[in-house]
Amino acid sequence: MGPGADESDLTAMGKDKYDLRQVEMGNENPGFQIDLSDGRGVITTNGAKGSGDKPVVASKETVQEEDESDRQQWANPIEFLLSCIAMSVGLGNVWRFPFTAFENGGGAFLIPYIIVLLIIGKPFYYMELALGQFSSYGPVRLWEVVPGLKGVGIGQMISTTGVFTYYCSIMAVTMFYFFASFQAELPWARCDPSWDDCSDSYGSNGSRSSSEIYFKDFVLQEKDQIDDGIGYPEWRLSLCLLFSWITICLVLIKGVQSSGKAAYFLALFPYVVLIILLIRGATLPGAVNGILYFITPQWEKLLDPQVWYAAVTQSFFSLGVAFGALTFYSSFNPLHHNFHRDAVIVTTMDTFTSLLAGFTIFAILGNLAHEKGVDVSNVVSSGSGLAFISYPETIAKFEHVPQLFSVLFFLMLYTLGIGSAISLVGAVITSYCDQFPDHKRWIVTLVVCIGGFLVGLVYVTPGGQWILDLVDHYSGGFIIYILALTEVIGIAWIYGLENFCRDIEFMLGIKVSCLVTMESFKYGGKEYPASAQACGWALFAVGVLQIPFWAVWTICKYYKTSIPQAIKKAFHYTKRWGPKSVKSRQEWELFKEEEKDKFRNESTPYKVAHVLLGVYRRSPRSDTS
Repeated sequence: MGPGADESDLTAMGKDKYDLRQVEMGNENPGFQIDLSDGRGVITTNGAKGSGDKPVVASKETVQEEDESDRQQWANPIEFLLSCIAMSVGLGNVWRFPFTAFENGGGAFLIPYIIVLLIIGKPFYYMELALGQFSSYGPVRLWEVVPGLKGVGIGQMISTTGVFTYYCSIMAVTMFYFFASFQAELPWARCDPSWDDCSDSYGSNGSRSSSEIYFKDFVLQEKDQIDDGIGYPEWRLSLCLLFSWITICLVLIKGVQSSGKAAYFLALFPYVVLIILLIRGATLPGAVNGILYFITPQWEKLLDPQVWYAAVTQSFFSLGVAFGALTFYSSFNPLHHNFHRDAVIVTTMDTFTSLLAGFTIFAILGNLAHEKGVDVSNVVSSGSGLAFISYPETIAKFEHVPQLFSVLFFLMLYTLGIGSAISLVGAVITSYCDQFPDHKRWIVTLVVCIGGFLVGLVYVTPGGQWILDLVDHYSGGFIIYILALTEVIGIAWIYGLENFCRDIEFMLGIKVSCLVTMESFKYGGKEYPASAQACGWALFAVGVLQIPFWAVWTICKYYKTSIPQAIKKAFHYTKRWGPKSVKSRQEWELFKEEEKDKFRNESTPYKVAHVLLGVYRRSPRSDTS
């Protein structure tokens, strides 16, 4: 409620609560009027004169925010659903999950993974969708709910920026391989005369495969050390990086209006390719051995804490929670959109895709092991090693049209990368536009994409992979867990779980109710220089320190009479928290009042049980300062 409003005003409007909903359904006589003539925004019910009903006063700022806002919405619910699928189903499902599962117990890994997914992954996914949809704000502005924790949103954006700058460099390498796949013979299939110690299927015998030399020495031109610097950007990869950023810019230039249309292809095409590759891989010699190697359970691994930590890591990495992308997407939903259904569908599809990718990848690796006459464990690798060495090596050995399968595989990887990248970049753009709504979104998008390209040039240098791993470790690793934990504490304990569940009920109409060893970070088993480690920790610190910095900043902002009062205000949601629509905001206030009245009328034992269980918390009144 706005300044000067009294809670009894809401009770007086109780009989007209359904009239508010009629406005959304197009009723020309909704039962209330808004008068801005006195500068306050007075909402009065029709027929209230002489009845004793008091006018409800809404903040003029709130009304103007709604009237002046041109925030987009998804063209239809399918575009939102497919965009979430394209975001969550990314490179982590294809080149990270199969190796993680194999390394942590094979089929037995599914037990801790599904448990973590149900206990942590799905609820977190659900919470972030709810926060974005309820507030209609991105990951920074939504912290009107607990202003003192605004640093969580800013920290997430710093971390997300670090992630998408290197993520696009991976897409650049993928695009390089995509174009190289159109040659008459795949260039990594045969050893070049200039490649020393090379081994291929055409008689050359060496300790390094032709696909490995092609990737590390020809494409990346990778350095063994970076003590003397990282070198200059490789021009071919720079062009591919530019192509990737142009694609992202075109998809995001019109906001969700353009990205929603792209989602149809980004979400569905990877499944077509995965199924084609699975069918082809399953027909190859040795494929069954590879699949069995993937799913054979190692039950003793379930007692290893590292396996459970790997399950948490994979869940966060795969679903994309705590990066701000989910709140960015859901903030463009209508207030009463059924995100409950979407959360179930997307998290289920994510798990299904990980398993599908696992069967596809290990079928191919089983064939590679069969061709080499070695055990499957000798050809298993993760990340870039799987995508750019092991898998291309197997495709090169296909008897029929290996170029076609190579084109499909790398186009699929590129599509998966774009789907995730646009959500990360879009989250940063939306956070900025929420803070500065007068700035044109297309200009902000253009500036962010140009800046992302310029920073990304660092990763396409000979020492770029060193920097990539460093940024990933400090900007996209453990820092995410700190931000996620603080986010949960802020919503569940400070704002209040009861309040949050009540907000969800208002939107949907339904009731809801590790051990790590610290070691020096290395790249390929080699130590980073002390200066690089220091830069990494500095990057980590910049993100984490946003939490206490903005907490102190907000407390100082609210400090007028006493520090305790300022702290209380800093960790209490402001009058701007809630649905942006005036009509929906009034409905929400009425709904909270009804829930409080229900509780007051309950029996004493019922109240005591709620208090003891920590379920009930007083519904806080909106900030009237």
